[in-house]
Amino acid sequence: MARKPADQSVNRDDILVAAADVLRDNGYDATTMKDIAARVNLTAASLYHHFKSKDFLLLAVLELGLNHAISELEPIAQSGELSCAEKLRRMIRAHIVNVTENTAVGAAMVFEIKALQLASFNGRGSGEADIDKQREFITRRDTFFERRDYFEKLFRQTIRDGITSGEFRSVDAAIVAKAMLGAHNWVGVWYQPSGRLTGEEVAAIMADTFLVSLTATHAAPTG
Repeated sequence: MARKPADQSVNRDDILVAAADVLRDNGYDATTMKDIAARVNLTAASLYHHFKSKDFLLLAVLELGLNHAISELEPIAQSGELSCAEKLRRMIRAHIVNVTENTAVGAAMVFEIKALQLASFNGRGSGEADIDKQREFITRRDTFFERRDYFEKLFRQTIRDGITSGEFRSVDAAIVAKAMLGAHNWVGVWYQPSGRLTGEEVAAIMADTFLVSLTATHAAPTG
């Protein structure tokens, strides 16, 4: 079958999902634009009409996952009608279900962040157009990491608010949030849709675990 030209017959999100699958299979260093193009029946040359480089494509995969997660969690975190405990439960559920529905993107958030940190757009020349692309990449990459910090802040602030309200015991909110999100992201590595638990069931177990930890009280020592 002939490969498709660089037209609108290939959806951008389809390319990103295919790219995430290839990244999960091969890792960033071993992945080529040709590998990704083959998954969506494009030529590698055509793929460059959609994305300027493999670095830009990796960034777009990670942006897709992060932006979707923020769009779901932000309204929960900012709700004025929910207790902190209920906010956190719903946030954990939303994040984990999202990861289980997009495991390849979730795995990229675990394994390819370092590649993004080290990446720089490799232009094909040293002209002004390539310098502009380099600047664009750096600006978008910086924005991605700022938004990732914001995403973590949603969890961190919810935990802090819960401590202030007395719903949660006193903990280091920053460390707990990092541990929580690390556990969530790792679900994308081990979760199997054909496994014994659904994403919803995994989310419920993890939400219960973290909330019990935050609300547990310790008996006073006897002597």
